[in-house]
Amino acid sequence: MNFLRGVMGGQAAGPQPSGAETIQKLCDRVASSTLLEDRRDAVRALKSLSKKYRMEVGTQAMDHLINILQTDRSDSEILGYALDTLYNIICNDEEEEQDESEDAVTPIPASGKNKNVSMPDEAAQKQADDLGAQFTEQFVQDPEHVTLLLALLEEFDFHVRWPGVKLLTALLKNQCVQVQGIILVSPMGVSRLMDLLADSREVIRNDGLLLLQQLTKSNAAIQKIVAFENAFERLLDIITEEGSSDGGIVVEDCLLLLVNLLKNNSSNQNFFKEGSYIQRMKPWFEVGDDNSGWSAQKVTNLHLMLQLVRVMVSPVNSPGATASCQKSMYQCGLLQQLCTILMATGVPADILTETINTVSEVIRGSQVNQDYFASVNAPSNPPRPAIVVLLMSMVNERQPFVLRCAVLYCFQCFLYKNQKGQGEIVATLLPSTIDANSISAGQLLCGGLFSVDSLSNWCAAVALAHALQDNLTQKEQLLRVQLATSLGKPPVSLLQQCTNILSQGSKVQTRVGLLMLLCTWINNCPIAVTHFLHNQENVPFLTAQISENLGEDERLVQGLCALLLGICIYYNDNSLENYTKEKLKQLIEKRIGKENFVEKLGFITKHELYSRAAQKPQPVFPSPEQMLFDHEFTKLVKELEGVITKAVHKSSEDEKKEEEVKKTLEQHDNIVTQYKELIREQDAQIQELKEQVASMSSQNEQMQTTVTQQLAQIQQHKDQYNILKLKLGKENQNQSNSQGDSSQVNGLQTEELTQLREEVEELRKQHTLLQTQLHDKDALINTLRSETAEGSAGGSDNTELLKELEALRSQVESQSAEINQMKTERQELLRRAEAGSSDAVSSSDGSLDAAKMAEVESRLAAQTTETERLKEEAKSLSESRAELEQQLASATSTVAILQTEQAKLQTEVQESKKEQDDLLMLLADQDQKIHSLKQKLKDLGETVDDEDDLDARDQTDDDFEEDEDED
Repeated sequence: MNFLRGVMGGQAAGPQPSGAETIQKLCDRVASSTLLEDRRDAVRALKSLSKKYRMEVGTQAMDHLINILQTDRSDSEILGYALDTLYNIICNDEEEEQDESEDAVTPIPASGKNKNVSMPDEAAQKQADDLGAQFTEQFVQDPEHVTLLLALLEEFDFHVRWPGVKLLTALLKNQCVQVQGIILVSPMGVSRLMDLLADSREVIRNDGLLLLQQLTKSNAAIQKIVAFENAFERLLDIITEEGSSDGGIVVEDCLLLLVNLLKNNSSNQNFFKEGSYIQRMKPWFEVGDDNSGWSAQKVTNLHLMLQLVRVMVSPVNSPGATASCQKSMYQCGLLQQLCTILMATGVPADILTETINTVSEVIRGSQVNQDYFASVNAPSNPPRPAIVVLLMSMVNERQPFVLRCAVLYCFQCFLYKNQKGQGEIVATLLPSTIDANSISAGQLLCGGLFSVDSLSNWCAAVALAHALQDNLTQKEQLLRVQLATSLGKPPVSLLQQCTNILSQGSKVQTRVGLLMLLCTWINNCPIAVTHFLHNQENVPFLTAQISENLGEDERLVQGLCALLLGICIYYNDNSLENYTKEKLKQLIEKRIGKENFVEKLGFITKHELYSRAAQKPQPVFPSPEQMLFDHEFTKLVKELEGVITKAVHKSSEDEKKEEEVKKTLEQHDNIVTQYKELIREQDAQIQELKEQVASMSSQNEQMQTTVTQQLAQIQQHKDQYNILKLKLGKENQNQSNSQGDSSQVNGLQTEELTQLREEVEELRKQHTLLQTQLHDKDALINTLRSETAEGSAGGSDNTELLKELEALRSQVESQSAEINQMKTERQELLRRAEAGSSDAVSSSDGSLDAAKMAEVESRLAAQTTETERLKEEAKSLSESRAELEQQLASATSTVAILQTEQAKLQTEVQESKKEQDDLLMLLADQDQKIHSLKQKLKDLGETVDDEDDLDARDQTDDDFEEDEDED
C-alpha cells in the first residue's frame, strides 16, 4: 500500500517513474500479491491509468486482468475494476467513462484530460481504431475468454454486470463475426444475453439493447434464436412502457433491434406476423390533430416505425409473405392509420415522405389494399381523392424532390398488377368521362407531360406508362384521347402530341421520359404501332436521330429511338403498305446500317444509371438530373433487346419459316388442348364410376351384414327347436300309452277347440302365401332366363339387379317377421305343454300340443329352407352385380363375363327347381297334416267340411260345456 501511495499519491521526492514502469510494477503486484486487498488496489490503479496509457496497459496487463476474472470470482469489486479496465483499452469511443468517487485513486492531469477530449485528427482516430481491433483480436483469440465473460453476466451485482455488458458490446463492434460465432456455439449464450432485457435497472437494460443490436447484425441464426427467446414480446412491451413514438432514445434502440431481427429474415417475419404483433403496431401511428412542435426524437422514432412496416412488406421479400402481411395490415386497420397520417396537416416533410413510401409498399400488388387507397379522400372542401392530391404534389416543381419521388413511387405501386386502377386512370382522359368542373388524375398527368419543367415531364410520362403496363385494352383506349393544342386548330391525338414534342428538341430528361412512354405504349400492341407509323414524319425522325453522330448526352436518346423503331418492326402487322416489316428493315440497312443500329440499341443497357434503376422498384436518385430510367422500363429493355436484334438481322425467308413453325405449334397446341379436355372428361367419368362402385360396395356390405344377422337368428331358432322337440318327444310317448282312453274327450276345453280352428285358418293362409311366393319365384326364374338370353345390357342390368336385391331384402325382412311370430307361438305351446302335464286331461292336451308342434316344426322347416334359398339368391345376385361393374371398367372382357354369369344363372335355375319341388313336398305334407287334424276333429265330434258345419260344431261344443258343468 505504501508503494501505491508513493506511485499514485501526492508528489514525492526524487525522480518520478514513467507510465510504463508504473504499469509494470502494478502488473507485478497483481500477479504476486497474496492479499485480495492489494490486488484490488493494483487493479483499481490500472483502471485509472488505462485511458491515458491505453497501449501500455493493454500490452502488459491484459493477461493479468483475464486471470483476475478467472480466479477472483468471489469478489465483485475487483471483477468490476478488471472489466472496466478491459473496456477502456478495447473500446474505441471518444466518450470517457464516469468514474465513481470511490473508484478514483488520483485525478487524471488536466493536460491529459484535455488531450483526450479534443477532437483527434483522422490519422489519430484510425490509429485508435486499429489499437482497439488489435486488443480485441488478442482477447477473442481464446474462445474461453468470451465464454468466461458470458458467465460473468449472470452475476446480478451492478458493478460486475454493467461493465461486462459494455465490454462484450465493444468486442462485438470490433470483431463482430468472430464473437458472434463464439456466442452462437456457447451453451445458453444467447439466452443469457436476452435476460438483460428483464433487468429492473434501466441502465443495464438499455445497454443490453445496444449489445443485442451488435449481436444480431447480419447473422440470421442468432436473429432466429433471439426471436425464439420471446424478443418481440419484450421489445414491444418496452416500447409501450416508454411511450411509443413519444418515447426517448430507448424506443429508438428497441426499433433498431426489431429492424435487425426482421430485415431479410423471412422466418422471423412470419413469426412476427403469426404472433399477431402487426396488430400491436397500429397504436404507434395514432397522431392527434395538433401536429405542431414535433421533437427530433419523435421524428426519429416514427421514421424507424415506418421503416419497420416497410421491412414486412418490402418488394424483395417473397410474394406470399408480403401478401400475407399486407392482408394483416389492412384487417387490423394499420393501412387506414397510415392514410390518416398521409392526409393530415402539420406532419413534418421527412415523415410525410416516408409515410408515402410506406403506404406505397403496403398497397403494392394487393388488390384489396389498392381499392381501399383509391377510396381515400383528402379532408378538403370539396373532398378530393388522395391520388389526385398526391399527383398535384408530383407535378408541382416547388415541392421537395424526395417528396415528388415518393409520390411517383406511390402511384406506381397503386397501378402495379391493378388493371382496375389502370382503367380508372385512363378513363379520366377519355372524352366521355372528362368533367370540366373537377381536376382528375388524367388531367394532372397531361398537364405534367407538357409542362415546362423537365422533371414533371419525366414523372408524368413514367406514371402514364405504368397505367399502360401489361394492359392491351388500356393501350388501345388511350389512342382515343384527343388534345386541343390551341384555338382554331383541330385537336391532335395524345400519341401524335408526344412525337411532336420529341421533334422539337426539348431537354434530354423530357425526351427520355416521352420515349419510355411511347415504347411502353406500342409494345405488344399492333394497333398502336399502326397509329404511330401512320404519321409520315415519325419514321424519318427516328432514323435521323439514330444515324446522327451526337454527343455523349444524346447517346441515350439515340438508343431509345432505336428501341422504339425496333418495336415498330417486331410488332408490325404489315397493315401499312409503306411501312411493312421488310421495308423498315431495308430502311435501317440503307440509312443506318444494321451493325450501327444494334450498337446504338446497346447504349441503353451500358448507361451508368440503367443498372441503378434496375436494382429495386423505388425511384431513388441523388439529384433530379439523374432521374432517367424507370425500374419497370429496365425489365422491358432486357426483354426486347435480344428479340429486336434478331428481328433486324432476320431475312424474309426466316420470318416465313417462323410463321410456319408458329402455325404448326398452334395446331399442336390445339391438339394437345383437345386431348387435355378428353382426359378431363374421362377423369370425371372415372371419378363418377368410382363413386358408384363405392356406394354399391357399401350397400353390399350392408346386405352381407343383414344376411349374417338372419343366419345367426335362424341358427338360434334351430337350437331352441331341437330342445323343444326333445321335450315334446317325451310327452308324445306318454300320450301313446293313454290314447285309448275316450273318457278324456269330454275334458277338452272349448277354448282349445277355438284356438285349433284359428290355427287351421292361419295354416290355410300360410299355405296360400307360400303358393303365391312360389309363383313369384317362378316368374323371377323366367325373368332371369330372358335377361340372360338377351345378352349384356350394361347399366339396365345393373339397375334390375339392384331392384331384385331390394325385393329380396324385403322378403328376408318378412321371413324374419314370420320367424319371430313362430318363435312366439312355440314359446306359448311350450308353456301350455308344461302346464298340461299337471292337468287331469293331460293325455288329450298332449295330443293336441303334439299336433301343433308338428305343424310349427313343418312351418319352421319351410321358413328355414326359404331363408336359405333367399340367402343363396342374394349372394349370387351380389356376385352378378360385381361382375357387371367390372364389365363397365373393361369392355374387352364383357362376353366372357356374361357367359360365366349365364352358367351361374342356369345353375341357380336348377337349384330353384329343386327348391320348388321341395316346396311342393312341404305343401303336400302340410295338406296331409291339415287332413289329419280335420280327421281328429271329426273323431272328436266336430264337422269341418264347410262354414255351416263349423257353426253346428260350435253349438255342439256349447252342449258339451253345459253337460260338463252339470257333472
